[in-house]
Amino acid sequence: MPYITSTAANHKPVKIYYEDWGTGKPVILIHGWPVDHSMWEYQMTHLASMGLRCIAYDRRGFGKSDKPWDGYDYSTMAEDLRELIKELDLQDVTLVGFSMAGGEIIRYCHNHCSARIAKIILVSSIIPYMMKTDTNPRGVPAEAFDKMEEQLTNDRPAFLADFGRTFFGVNWINHPVSHDILSWLQNLALQASPKATLACMHSFSQTDFRAELASIQVPTLVIHGDMDHTVPIEATGEQAAAAIKGAIYKIYPGAPHGLFITEKEMLASDIRQFAETGTVAEIIMEPLPFTPQDNLYL
Repeated sequence: MPYITSTAANHKPVKIYYEDWGTGKPVILIHGWPVDHSMWEYQMTHLASMGLRCIAYDRRGFGKSDKPWDGYDYSTMAEDLRELIKELDLQDVTLVGFSMAGGEIIRYCHNHCSARIAKIILVSSIIPYMMKTDTNPRGVPAEAFDKMEEQLTNDRPAFLADFGRTFFGVNWINHPVSHDILSWLQNLALQASPKATLACMHSFSQTDFRAELASIQVPTLVIHGDMDHTVPIEATGEQAAAAIKGAIYKIYPGAPHGLFITEKEMLASDIRQFAETGTVAEIIMEPLPFTPQDNLYL
């Protein structure tokens, strides 16, 4: 199986598992919390068949990568990304980050002046800052993350089952994915280290990237669903698109957090078009009405 070894500073070497499919312009797809690279199954298959080189890896602590006790801060995880890019000797990369993976992308581009990067795509991303504070009133209250930690600690499988339903927008009247998809997501999440799952939740909820966004100098596409009840669009996608110079902002109407499944064809098409041309087919600027009390999970 293909691995690179990351020697991020102040940590023991960690083996990072990756898949590398197709030929052409390189696209690195970075998975969200708390799953692994397998979430990109549809996009990887489609993009590789359409002439792009698609690389997806398991973040430390998840999937088939090593599961160390520490190293789940964004600076270390961005160094894992740098090691992958360097080891595979990639140039002119399009980085695609889902949910918490927006953090690796922004931290890497900030720390390394976007070295070897041609474009970035933030999908349902936690950027720029998830936590509600006096200076970030649209964020998610700290109490919501405290509740998540308690549930993860007490009954991780039950938490993940409930999380998956919110993730895909499943409720009494809306069933956009099958029960099998929900089971698949839970099984991916259960393969992760419990320590990594908690530590990464702390990282994506508490890390403030607002000051780093001014350093982004490569073409950027921000994609977010306006019915995302996991990472609310008003706290994240909307603000990221406004803060990154020249960013293209595409809202998927009615889409939940897990739009890599519910809107899989459109997402694959947008990734391909942006990687190849720096544009997308349609820009929708106004989201559906969404207020904090609509958030069914957080």
